[in-house]
Amino acid sequence: MANEIIYTYMKSFLVFLAVFLVFGFRSYANTLSDSIVFQNNNYLVGEIKSLEKGVLTMKTSFSKENFKIKWLEVAEVYSEKSFLLTTKTGIRDFGRISSPNKGELLVLVAEDQQYRYAIEDIVTIKPLESGFLSRFNAAIDMGFTLTRSRNQRQFTLRSRFGYTSKKWSFDGSYNKLYTSQSGAETIRRGDGNLTSLYDLEKDWLGIARIDYLYNTEQLIDIRVNNKIGLGKYLLNSNRMQWTALGGLSYNVENFDSEVSRRRSVETWLGTELNIFNIQKISLQSTVFAYPSLTERNRIRVDYRFDIKYDLPLDFYLKAGTTVNYDRQPVSGANSLDYIVQTTFGWSFSK
Repeated sequence: MANEIIYTYMKSFLVFLAVFLVFGFRSYANTLSDSIVFQNNNYLVGEIKSLEKGVLTMKTSFSKENFKIKWLEVAEVYSEKSFLLTTKTGIRDFGRISSPNKGELLVLVAEDQQYRYAIEDIVTIKPLESGFLSRFNAAIDMGFTLTRSRNQRQFTLRSRFGYTSKKWSFDGSYNKLYTSQSGAETIRRGDGNLTSLYDLEKDWLGIARIDYLYNTEQLIDIRVNNKIGLGKYLLNSNRMQWTALGGLSYNVENFDSEVSRRRSVETWLGTELNIFNIQKISLQSTVFAYPSLTERNRIRVDYRFDIKYDLPLDFYLKAGTTVNYDRQPVSGANSLDYIVQTTFGWSFSK
């Protein structure tokens, strides 16, 4: 009797295991059902993770590391999944993709609605059928310096994260510098932002953003700047992205030398330039100007420049500078402050 029970149990377990393996393999195989054909007629089968900054990322079953492929080397793309695509001219479509001809991409939006584009005109591809992690990306980089002379220590941290949906994207960043030295004042500096972008028609963007800053050089205990506005891609290709932005902001500041808070209303204008696909190097530069509407003759300027070199396994080296200028600083503070950072980091994207 006991043997029959054990036999029945083992038989049921083996049947369950076989079903699990079959359907599990099919599910895994379905995630790797995308394929691309290169200009030289070689092909690759896997899962398309994204296209951004001129690089197509694909996951395969035979490599632990995702493949990074220059988009302009791709001639054909095939998939049964739906993707969100953006073109150079700002057109956005959501649907299944295939290549009816070499160098073309067909987007099947509905049974009776389809569009054709040249592959070189596509600048982003984002899969939106999967879960939260596939839409999430993050990066962190750090640097540390220890000098025996005067017991100097310097710690640098830079980080960012982002999330993308069909129409919305959310990004954030946090950067910190801490320097201590025997016989000298400790230097503290930090900045960050939370940004929400909404895709409008024809390369236009709706923007809501919160920036904050603290800075011992300019005696800023904390500055919080709340911004709303619009942006437009002036240039959007597989090698470069240039954006113009502007709007209104509400600025709240606390200074070390003052008890009360300062509040002001500003206009803001800015531009952001991204250059990529230069071997393993990418460049980013942003500048924002804030002419005050409530404080006469006051204007602030924030500038940032970063250069990044990609290493294997999603590691990278980065060097950058940030500059903050205030035409009317608080009494006893400098009008200009800057920081130069070199860091080693790692990025994550599912």
